[in-house]
Amino acid sequence: MIPIRDENPTRSIPWVTLALIAANIGVFIYEYTLGTQGLQAFWARWSIVPARLLADPFSPHQIATIFTSMFMHAGWIHLIGNMLYLWIFGNNIEDRLGAVRFIAFYLVSGVAAAAAQIVTAPASTVPMLGASGAVAGVLAAYLLLYPGASIVTIIPVFFFIEVARVPAYLVIGFWFVLQLGSGLASLGAAATTGGTAWFAHIGGFVAGLVLALPAWYASRRRSRSRRRA
Repeated sequence: MIPIRDENPTRSIPWVTLALIAANIGVFIYEYTLGTQGLQAFWARWSIVPARLLADPFSPHQIATIFTSMFMHAGWIHLIGNMLYLWIFGNNIEDRLGAVRFIAFYLVSGVAAAAAQIVTAPASTVPMLGASGAVAGVLAAYLLLYPGASIVTIIPVFFFIEVARVPAYLVIGFWFVLQLGSGLASLGAAATTGGTAWFAHIGGFVAGLVLALPAWYASRRRSRSRRRA
């Protein structure tokens, strides 16, 4: 299932979401002005390398990579996928939390994502980069706060493509089951093997659920108050 938009209107312009998308696109364009060797050096310097970070965890530069890595992508598909999900689901979460709380939510989800991946592969020397972990937190918050929202989704069926409206809990639930299954299957992979950082997705998602709980609880209290009235 590939979501292309939701039918969940917002009350305000999602400036933070737009700024995050612009920052990611800007960094990606900059990456590809560096040439092949420059790009590899840029990734090596500003991505998270778990073994390197754990060897010097209090280094300001190593701490900085936890945040800089969130704005770097390894290719167009990586970038477009993350930014599509951020746009579809991020605007409503920003609308609910407010700009300041949303940026804090996004960054903390990204940090939790990095921590989860590092814990599962502490000896890895492969650079880890991408907004996927932070975006996973956004998906979790959307699942908790808007489970029944209608998501316009592309569904490949053999040689055909169907476009259908699917509730958010099915779209995001399917995505999370895929991440969890892939993550469990990847356990024990060699520390020098690249690929998808599945546990970053899982860690970001769990963090997003926890961080969104106060907003979910507040909405439940408001709903109960209205019913009493």
